[in-house]
Amino acid sequence: MQLAVARPPVLSRPCRGPQRKANVARSSAIAAPMSLVLPANFGWIAGVVVGSYAVHHGFMAFHVMKARKRFGVSYPTLYATAEECPSAESRKAFNCVQRGHQNSLENQPIFLALLLTAGLKHPLTAAAAGALYLIGRVMYMQGYATGDPNARMRGSIMYVGLLTLLGVVGKWAVQTAVAAIAK
Repeated sequence: MQLAVARPPVLSRPCRGPQRKANVARSSAIAAPMSLVLPANFGWIAGVVVGSYAVHHGFMAFHVMKARKRFGVSYPTLYATAEECPSAESRKAFNCVQRGHQNSLENQPIFLALLLTAGLKHPLTAAAAGALYLIGRVMYMQGYATGDPNARMRGSIMYVGLLTLLGVVGKWAVQTAVAAIAK
């Protein structure tokens, strides 16, 4: 798959002399079309991105909405307080569900960045690692939602997926640096 992106020229005020030549050369270089060639199996990465959205903004958000109704925590309150939820046990139960979702959202950007970057070099490995990460995230949320924060460790398998993505991207970065130094 090949995508072509045309960049618009840089607009600057007209100059005379050597500076004008530099501006013209720079705007011509920027206006040149750019292409990005994606690996044949990159569609698997797209599927994992959609899966990530479904897990984080579907499955987990649904659990938080359900917990809000069950424990009487209204929007925009992020975490249950004693005023809103008098029972300490109910507060802890709601806050565990909310924290499981919040932690997952906090980590989603780096996961997606690693997934997309790793997918450019090794799409099948990256897609498998991404799917494993998402399975781990679901298990993490289910464990956390029990009200016992230690039960979130059921999802520790997610780190195998995350570290695989980190390894693929790190290896590519080191290979690129070594090749640049060798030149």
